[in-house]
Amino acid sequence: MSVATAATPTPADLTIVPRDLRFGRDETTARWWHGGDPFATALYNALSATFPKGEAFFIESVRRYIDSVPERLREEIGAFTTQEVIHSREHAAFNRRAVDSGYELSKLDARIDERLALIRSKPPIASLAATMVLEHYTAILAHELLAEPRHLAGADRASADLWRWHAAEEIEHKGVAYDTWLAATADWPRFKRWQVKAKVMLLITSHFFPDRLKGAAELLRQDGITGVRAWAGLLRYAFFSPGVFRKILGAWASFFMPRFHPWNHDDRALIAEFDLAGAYAQEPTRKVRRARAAA
Repeated sequence: MSVATAATPTPADLTIVPRDLRFGRDETTARWWHGGDPFATALYNALSATFPKGEAFFIESVRRYIDSVPERLREEIGAFTTQEVIHSREHAAFNRRAVDSGYELSKLDARIDERLALIRSKPPIASLAATMVLEHYTAILAHELLAEPRHLAGADRASADLWRWHAAEEIEHKGVAYDTWLAATADWPRFKRWQVKAKVMLLITSHFFPDRLKGAAELLRQDGITGVRAWAGLLRYAFFSPGVFRKILGAWASFFMPRFHPWNHDDRALIAEFDLAGAYAQEPTRKVRRARAAA
């Protein structure tokens, strides 16, 4: 595979900074940790259940192409990998706290295994396409979580910090999978590239929302909340108030526009000078300190 040399909208001054943070290790997370709201808690728990295995899949899919991309992108893939490994670790710890609070996640895990096995049964480019699509989902969800504080209002501090930290880093590396896709398909006609990515997006979307909502409904069932009450509460929370899924639909649709790229919208202002104060603050690495001193 040839090295792609075409310019992309990824900012030239972008820095992807892995932050090796740990959240809530010495705490007992309440069963309904999100402000005592079972519906909010169930939705975020269902999302978190996907991350350890999902992000391992993202790493696998992108790193398969690391030897055939430009040097700068190779470095970004390295930073992306480090960030995703830490995200997987922290969400695995978060998920264990959910289990400790009484939830059983095995049904959610089984569905994730089923989806990933199906994608892995296809050629490697399909895994990269799926990763590119799912990274768009994580990036637009990340943007919404940081742009609208109401989404995490009421959550306990450790959990809210986990989600904000994860969101910040998803914004930083939101172009890595897409740029890898552009490099891997550099010899494809533009329409073929658009056609394939559009089909993959539509296919994954047909599963993404139903799977997350069914997973959340399963967790609510374990709380004794079922039927109309469960689904009405979930749909209200996800699509109406505060409506995190509804609010990303415009950004989701942008994926289908000609010349789409995640960095067509530079939203780094949301993470400028990002840090978590107090117990979760982190000293910058020596590399970052040297870069700051030289600036």
